[in-house]
Amino acid sequence: MLSRCVARDNGDFAAEYWGRQPLLSRGTALPRDFSDLLSPTAVDELIAERGVRAPFIRMAKTGDVLARSCYTAPAGFGAEMPDQVDSAKVLAEYAAGATIVLQGLHRLWPPLIDFVRNLTDELGHPVQANAYITPPDAQGFESHYDVHDVFVLQVSGEKRWTVHEPVHRHPLDSQPWTGHREAIAARIGDAPVIDTVLSAGDALYLPRGWVHSARSLNTTSIHLTIGVSAMTHLDVVRAVVDTLAADEDFRRSLPLGIDAADRGEMASTTSKIMAQLADVVRDRAADLSDRAAAKLSDRYAERTRPAAVRPLSTVDKMAAAGTLRIRWRRGLIGTVEPDGGQIRLRLPDRTITFPESCAAAVEALHRGLVADAETLPGLDHDDSTVLIRRLLREAVVVAVDDVTARG
Repeated sequence: MLSRCVARDNGDFAAEYWGRQPLLSRGTALPRDFSDLLSPTAVDELIAERGVRAPFIRMAKTGDVLARSCYTAPAGFGAEMPDQVDSAKVLAEYAAGATIVLQGLHRLWPPLIDFVRNLTDELGHPVQANAYITPPDAQGFESHYDVHDVFVLQVSGEKRWTVHEPVHRHPLDSQPWTGHREAIAARIGDAPVIDTVLSAGDALYLPRGWVHSARSLNTTSIHLTIGVSAMTHLDVVRAVVDTLAADEDFRRSLPLGIDAADRGEMASTTSKIMAQLADVVRDRAADLSDRAAAKLSDRYAERTRPAAVRPLSTVDKMAAAGTLRIRWRRGLIGTVEPDGGQIRLRLPDRTITFPESCAAAVEALHRGLVADAETLPGLDHDDSTVLIRRLLREAVVVAVDDVTARG
């Protein structure tokens, strides 16, 4: 999937551009067409017929985000929720120059569900997909930076992009561009790093923090913004510190009577605790690393979603568990651990236990084995059938034909 977003070898992109600098990729060096991911017809279908609700839609014009009431309303008998898109209101605002933003399309639109799932696996960071539909000669947002990396994929029309150097490199989620308005206003007076028009099939990578603005030309512009929420070095440090909540010494209160308003006294206290922390990190590096790794994996699981399962189809498949070929549900994070005479499968939302005899089969599936009741290791046909049926019910595995049907 990354090869659709950048006109560079993946290794070169990782070494030279990821998190470092923008990359413009012309359609002549990419698969030229992104219409399989979204199209003008698809946008109309999402707005008119799919029951999209806020916040999956928003609208903006010349830097101002419109109130939801400008484009949402209840949908009548049987669908009275007040935050559903009102297609007539959207038409009125769009015709008056407002940009339509369709958010979270990786949860709504099948081609982007698959694309984002594949890209998440490839990049190793959480990914999302939004679409920006801008009428001719219009601008939805003022110059700003994003707190996540983005791949801009121009679907149709043309849009002029102006990109400037960061005023705040590698911003965190808690450091939005609105805290740097004056610096951004000054920066856009400098010569841009990129000033170009994206046409259908072109792509642009922007690391978080790079200042940018975009304006459509004489036709409607549709582009996808594929956002990547990169895990950072600070995330690792925080995970290590969070593990110390289990350490009695670090839970102790500071001395009674300490003057927290005295910066000198607090600096001295901080230095002592930092020295204590350095000793603990040095002496218990392996243990802290393992515990921090578990916290980072849990956080990643909270920010991503495994491939969806189809409830009705799955129940039907359970009846034929003895003849199914199955594999691990894509994107489902889990660990297999021994537990006395049992094994535990620890998932983000629950823990499942199995007899110890199932260990080889569960571990093999977790490592990527595609198997059926005849080929699961360590079990006979009958026991394999029971295990497969339970794993299907728990949404741990999926039938291979279901996976193939989804691409």
